[in-house]
Amino acid sequence: MSKNKETLEALSKEYRDTIPADLRKTNSFDWYLQQLYDEPKIARNAHQRVADMFDYYGTSYDEEAGVVEYELASEDPLNDGENTFYGRVIHEAIHEFVNKVKSGARGLGPEKRIKLLLGPVGSGKSDFDRQVRRYFEDYTSRDDGRMYTFRWTNLCDVIHDQDPADDVVRSPMNQDPLVLLPQKQRDKVIEDINEALDAPYTIRNEQSLDPASEFYMDRLLAEYDDDLQAVLENHVEIVRFVADENQRRGIETFEPKDKKNQDETELTGDVNYSKIAIYGESDPRAFDYSGAFCNANRGIFSGEELLKLQREFLYDFLHASQEQTIKPKNNPRIDIDQVIVGRTNMPEYRDKKGDEKMEAFNDRTKRIDFPYVLQYAAEAQIYQKMLRNADLPDIQVEPHTLEMAGLFGVLTRIEEPDNESIDLVQKAKAYNGEIDEAEDVDVKKLREEAEKMADIGEGMDGVSPRFIGDEIAEAIMDSMHRSRDFLSPLTTFNHLEGNLENHGSIDEESFSKYYRFLELVREEYKERAIEDVRHALAYDMDEIQRQGEKYMDHVMAYIDDATVEDELTGREQEPDEQFLRSVEEKLNLPEDRKDDFRQEVSNWVSRRAREGDTFNPQDNDRLRRALERKLWEDKKHNINFSALVSSSEMDDEERNQWIDALMEQGYSEEGAKEVLEFAGAEVAKSEMEE
Repeated sequence: MSKNKETLEALSKEYRDTIPADLRKTNSFDWYLQQLYDEPKIARNAHQRVADMFDYYGTSYDEEAGVVEYELASEDPLNDGENTFYGRVIHEAIHEFVNKVKSGARGLGPEKRIKLLLGPVGSGKSDFDRQVRRYFEDYTSRDDGRMYTFRWTNLCDVIHDQDPADDVVRSPMNQDPLVLLPQKQRDKVIEDINEALDAPYTIRNEQSLDPASEFYMDRLLAEYDDDLQAVLENHVEIVRFVADENQRRGIETFEPKDKKNQDETELTGDVNYSKIAIYGESDPRAFDYSGAFCNANRGIFSGEELLKLQREFLYDFLHASQEQTIKPKNNPRIDIDQVIVGRTNMPEYRDKKGDEKMEAFNDRTKRIDFPYVLQYAAEAQIYQKMLRNADLPDIQVEPHTLEMAGLFGVLTRIEEPDNESIDLVQKAKAYNGEIDEAEDVDVKKLREEAEKMADIGEGMDGVSPRFIGDEIAEAIMDSMHRSRDFLSPLTTFNHLEGNLENHGSIDEESFSKYYRFLELVREEYKERAIEDVRHALAYDMDEIQRQGEKYMDHVMAYIDDATVEDELTGREQEPDEQFLRSVEEKLNLPEDRKDDFRQEVSNWVSRRAREGDTFNPQDNDRLRRALERKLWEDKKHNINFSALVSSSEMDDEERNQWIDALMEQGYSEEGAKEVLEFAGAEVAKSEMEE
């Protein structure tokens, strides 16, 4: 039990510190005008503000992929990394989305388009959309993201039929106070502030006042003989506007209802029947600005499963996107300013794609593909995040468990290579960055070939991370019920295999193919487990360091056409070609590629030396693997292989040393015993046969 106890005073202070200091404060229009001259970005439109939001939380550039990674997705700074996104394809999709928003911020066209996130179920598009909304809320609460709106005051003093309950009326559309200025005068202000604006875009605002505000402005100007200053000073207050999805201010989510009950007023607003008796049906004050487009003004509109809407219902989106207006029934048009984001799954997209009657809608959308992750190491991070965010029981996840589950997922998503020199698992490894220079694999070419073969795009079909995550969770619970305090790949494989046919989103035609993929993953895991066991049986860090230093001495002498001192006699001798090749052959490096590899490791050592780092073969993956395999060849003849397959020798001191060595690699004690039985028998069998 924690000894620390929170007090109400401390909690209250912590809460107050999160609230903008001027949230409850009112200001004059003249004050707002001066703010614009001091900080023109206050008057940004929705696309400009959302674009700046992505940069505000930090960026990094992946030079190899040519992709900007936005830290609100890659790091999730607001939630200590709880909602991070993994995988190259996901960050490519986010990069593309932000580029469209930034293009819209510059007025290049995408500001008049729906950003349609397309992907299979569980690909992360909904999570990303939610993340954007959460960060927009936070950004508008900060000084860098602040925006303002206005409210009408003292209306009953001038408008005699005004309902006393409506003496103070907030801008129904939360419009920027700039719209209170007539266009000619507004343009002068905008021209001035653009001269001081430090941004890749210009401030623009040609919106009309919403109908209710237009009504109040006309009546007040008539009362004050068109003295705009008097109207603004006596009847307008400027207030801070912070986006809040729960309060439906600046952010709105829209979900399709029953097709037979779809009503456009959900989007555009409806008559406020409680006000009809007071103002009359045609009075703009009797309109209820509660439609989704109204609530999202100046922020983000998020449409879930957008293409499930009836075709006729989608027509409202045409005006909202292209014309940036909405037209409620029996009411004047209303200007809107928002980033419209839609999400849809593959079946609905395929259904609408070939519909000629959807041509106008399709022309007003910018599709951003959100495929499944295609790097199984990144896929494993998704499962790790799931476990990290859960109340995980006291259970250890054994090495390779999540990676092999991720490999299965990736195999179901990538296209079979149209190349006899590489198989499906090798392609998955290539996508994962596991390419030896000795292998003639062009990842870019593989991606291009796959895009041509795929229906819509590679990674848009296959097994969802949700399915695999669910089976990992079931495997954890199963392990607990069987009093096993570890989760192994073998248990996870069994759950994946046993529940494939119980998953509703996997079609029957894929079952046999997926079972085959599971066998490929089992085989890959067996190879990795065998490597771990060999590592445990023969690993000697000091010996690897010594052999590594010897290898580099001979490599440097070979490159420089020099001699090297013999370890025993101290005499100068030619580089030991036999020794060099005994190491390189463990990587299956052919004779004609040896020079390339030697130059590669020589450059690596030189680079580290310049940076002040000492030589350590553990830091070079290819050299480490080669040295480990050579060490195995040198030591295997002294290993008692019968102890690997004999359960009667379980407590043997030598066997316990192997278990300890496996535990140093990250295995639990029981997990080490399991992998020793599973892979150790294979090692013993192959070595005994030799």
